Amino acid sequence: MTPNIIANADTSQALELVSYKLCPYVQRAVITLTEKSVPFVRTDIELSHKPKWFIEKSPTGKVPMLVVNEHDVLFESHIICEYIDNVTQGNMLPSVPLARAQHQGWIAFGSTILNTIAKLYSTPVKTEFEQACRELKNAFRRIETEVKQPYFSGDAFMMVDAVYAPIFRYFDVFESNVASDATLVRVLNGLENTRRWRQQLEQRPSVQSAVAADYSDSLLAFVAKKGGYLSHQLSGKH
Repeated sequence: MTPNIIANADTSQALELVSYKLCPYVQRAVITLTEKSVPFVRTDIELSHKPKWFIEKSPTGKVPMLVVNEHDVLFESHIICEYIDNVTQGNMLPSVPLARAQHQGWIAFGSTILNTIAKLYSTPVKTEFEQACRELKNAFRRIETEVKQPYFSGDAFMMVDAVYAPIFRYFDVFESNVASDATLVRVLNGLENTRRWRQQLEQRPSVQSAVAADYSDSLLAFVAKKGGYLSHQLSGKH
């Protein structure tokens, strides 16, 4: 397959994004590439059966991995996103150093939330599940006072928005498949700034197109295989 080409002021680059269909860090990169109108080839792999070529190319064995011009490799989602931002017009990070650093801090905070979500769907223990829900509630309470409208910092969709959109996607799927009074459903209750931000992100075309049509079913099946406490609450057919 011939890679698509992206041109900037200095060079033209063939870009291949190596991905896993459920990975939220991949979604960050896809959203950023889409927002910047950057053509790329997406290659999904199974992390449980990593291809030899991927193992040879990736220093970490993790996705996303961006292959530039068929041989240069970038890894870690924030590095990939910042690289794309740097070689294209427009900015998805603030140009003012302090504001830029603040956004990068909230991006890192988003990664800690993803770690808590992983505990949420993995633990078989009810008390640990409920503790993860409390940690998530507290995390979003911290974010609540930072969120402007309609996006995190106002009118412009920024990289921090690309980070939190996949986080909210987890809640979209889980909330739709557990009882309406479940502990998980109450995590984001009462956080109006966060609720409006979440709704705005859901409507963004780049966010909607960052996953395949079968994402919800695939995520539910993935969680069911974990056999954790959450899997027993899911009302889907998995």
